[in-house]
Amino acid sequence: MSRMWPRPTPYEPVWRAMQAFTEARTPETPDELWLVEHEPVYTLGQASKPEHLLNPGKIPVVQTDRGGQVTYHGPGQVMAYILADLKRSGRYIKAMVHQIEDATIETLRIYGIEDACRKEGAPGVYVLQDGELAKIAALGIKVRNGCTYHGMALNVDMDLTPFDGINPCGYAGLQTVCMAQYGVSAGWDDVAQTLSQQITRYCGLSLSSE
Repeated sequence: MSRMWPRPTPYEPVWRAMQAFTEARTPETPDELWLVEHEPVYTLGQASKPEHLLNPGKIPVVQTDRGGQVTYHGPGQVMAYILADLKRSGRYIKAMVHQIEDATIETLRIYGIEDACRKEGAPGVYVLQDGELAKIAALGIKVRNGCTYHGMALNVDMDLTPFDGINPCGYAGLQTVCMAQYGVSAGWDDVAQTLSQQITRYCGLSLSSE
């Protein structure tokens, strides 16, 4: 099942709901994909270093249990939370991360952004900007009892200023961009549905039909 949360939604209730869902699921529980647009928030991964949070200002900061460093979520960004049973699908987490990146790259290609790619040693999806790779999607996953939660954040059409308050994903000077800068005029709902379809396809999710 793909679940569309109200827009925008605070971060912490969704995070706690993911934890509860993962804790309660059984081998028969269908996978779910949650599509969320968050209120402004900085989130810190388990390995986050305080020096990467430069100037949070009035934006809330939440320490989470996902992988990765610090990132920003806010209006105009599609957050796809992937609640998948790795054991049932026969996947390892490294393969799942690769497939989530593939799904995001394909989503960007559908909207005419042809040069989206990976960056060695830095999970997420990148595009060329002024001759350098800039981040357009951030990825952070947690695995508990063989099941995943957290997921992929794709920048659609958003105010990118809050990224100046951090070293995005722990990289000083890393440029962050959004799809609108590349001439994409599609709205949030449209991109969210396309990303949902591609993640379901690439990651082999067993979603319920309800």
